[in-house]
Amino acid sequence: MNKYRHQPGELSLQQLINRIIRVDHAGEYGAARIYDGQLRILKNAPSGPIIKKMASQEQKHLDYFDKMVVEREVRPTALSPLWHAAGYALGVLTASLGEKAAMTCTVAVESVIDEHYQEQIKKLGEDERDLREKLVEFRKDEIEHRDTASSHIHKDSIQLQTLDNVVRSATRTAIWLSERI
Repeated sequence: MNKYRHQPGELSLQQLINRIIRVDHAGEYGAARIYDGQLRILKNAPSGPIIKKMASQEQKHLDYFDKMVVEREVRPTALSPLWHAAGYALGVLTASLGEKAAMTCTVAVESVIDEHYQEQIKKLGEDERDLREKLVEFRKDEIEHRDTASSHIHKDSIQLQTLDNVVRSATRTAIWLSERI
């Protein structure tokens, strides 16, 4: 039974679902590219196996949304080429600054994604049970990534705090854009 109710001017349930699939597909693609960039630099570092595990989980998420884009005939974001380059560049840049910077990037991105998935889960309510259950599952993975990365850093430096703030803002902007473009 459809429980989603929208007010005039708000998205219909179908529009909401399309937006969720589009933005989450873009986000998982961007996350995979960030980890690709970090692994390019840190694959043999102590954090390499941790990053590889997170990258593997992100690939699983991306595979799911790749499938949903096709099955549900959802137009992917037109910004995919930008996220391809920007995600990889962010991964390389933060890894080049060191393992703590790479982990700070992960904490920042995954913190925003945790909030983002939680908001989507709330909006879906009892509708789209399968999609909602995947979002719950993926949110748990993202929280695990955030917590794992957080345990490897101490944001006691102004540089890491600044990096965290910049990456959080960039992630929020990427979400907003990918929902719409």
